[in-house]
Order: sequence, then C-alpha cells, then structure tokens
Amino acid sequence: MTIVLGTPGSDGLREAVDALREWQDDGAPMHLHPGDLGWFWRRGERATAAAVRTWRRDGRILAVGLLDGPALLRLAIAPDALGDEEAARRIVADATEPERGVLPAGRADVEAPAGALVHELFSEAGWGFDEPWTQLRRDLTQPVPEPGVRIEVVGPERARAFAAVHRAAFDGSCFTAGHWHAMATGLPYAEARSLLAYDDLGAPVASVTVWSAGPGRPGLLEPMGVHADHRGRGHGRAITLAAAAALRHLGSSSALVGTPSANTAAVATYTSAGFRPRPEVRDRHRDG
Repeated sequence: MTIVLGTPGSDGLREAVDALREWQDDGAPMHLHPGDLGWFWRRGERATAAAVRTWRRDGRILAVGLLDGPALLRLAIAPDALGDEEAARRIVADATEPERGVLPAGRADVEAPAGALVHELFSEAGWGFDEPWTQLRRDLTQPVPEPGVRIEVVGPERARAFAAVHRAAFDGSCFTAGHWHAMATGLPYAEARSLLAYDDLGAPVASVTVWSAGPGRPGLLEPMGVHADHRGRGHGRAITLAAAAALRHLGSSSALVGTPSANTAAVATYTSAGFRPRPEVRDRHRDG
C-alpha cells in the first residue's frame, strides 16, 4: 500500500498519542514522546491537531511528526519502520518539498531518531546538521533520593504560581495559568504531573512537568526550569530528583530529558541528579 500523509484532526489525536506511547522503549533511540505533544497542548487542542502529521500504510501509523514551530518537524518512527525505505523516502520527500505542506521553503530543521534511514536520505537531499543536543537518561528501577526541599503537585490552584516560575526561568516565555489549564486538559496529561519546588522561605523556585508513557516505558521531563532569581542553590537538582521520583511512582522504567549541549549548566544539573548522557544527536538542517 502507498504511504499516506495526513493531519489527524482532533478525533485522530488519541491514535497518534497512543502510537507514541507504544513506541517508547528503553532500548530504542530517544524520539518524539507523547509528553512533547502534551507540552504543545498548552496552545489548545485545535492548534495541537493542526501541528501533528501522520504517515500511514494500510491504515497503520508508521510515523508521527510534530511541527514544533513554523520550520521544525520533530519525528517519531515505529521501531520496525526505522529502516523502511518506502516510508523513509516518503517522509523525506514530504519534508523537503514545500508544496507538500509540511515544511516551508528555506531554512528548516528535522529532528529524527538516531539510526533511522531518513538521515541517510536527508544527506542525499543536501541537508546538513544543526547544533548538537545531549540526551540524558536515568534508570528508575531503584528508589530516587529525596530532593531535600518541599515539593508540591500542581493543581488548578497552583497554576498561576507554576506559570510565574516558568516565565522567570525561560527568557521570552509568555506561559500563563491559562496555558497550564489548556495543557492539563490534553490527552497526554492523564499520565503527567506538574511539580513546584519551594525554598526554606516558602517561595516557589523551580518547576517541572513530567510525562509518563505508561508503566514499563520511559517518561519525559518537559520542561524543567529554575527561577532566575534562585539559581546556583541546588534547586535544579532538587526538582529533577522530584521529577524522577514522580515518574517512578507513575510506573516509568526510566526518565529522559534533552538539552542543547551548549547549555553545560543544564547538562551538569541533570548529571548531578543521576542522569547519564547518551551520545550527542543533531537535527537535520537545511539553509535558506
């Protein structure tokens, strides 16, 4: 059967999320996670549906893409389709040719699983590489140390505080309590938790959202941030430990996170919380 590109719409989002859950495996390359869709859901269900692409053969989803920005396509590919030539050629053609409506002409990036055939085909099409990212993993088979600070699970009554910490942690962020409420209505949030860490004076100093993909599968931290006024005091390590413990409680086999390799402070924070770096990865990049 021919590979078919589609936009699932709101009704098909559940199938895309379910496929992403099924494909998460500790032995597989790190790729698009249901939590990535969950974090995007802060923009609303309609926007999320419009940003998702699926590639199917004979009705079965072989790949899921998220347009995480106007010129960034983030991909997950079914483990048994990573070397599927027909699927790879269709994905690369759809990403490379602007008239197909996936990526615009000019500068563009594609995040794809390490080892997937699409990398070879992007090279043949003249795509290079973007800046390196470090992916890190923490095994959750053993208990996680206590974070040493007060941690609260965020509900509707803490959404405003969570949003304030997030804005103070990320330059240019416009995240609001309304965004948190929209995110919390999304399908992936049924297996997620947002956490706040507090200092000794009772001020919220760090935030994180963790996303389970189901028992026995890797979970994701997305995003984690420390308030700009409270950095350098160990709060990043504390909230990261709390995140790992929350995922373990949800049944996750491991905790995953990614950050630009140039962000050495973030890499050091995750490493201090027991995460182990994996080999660096790079998005595929096309200049304008």
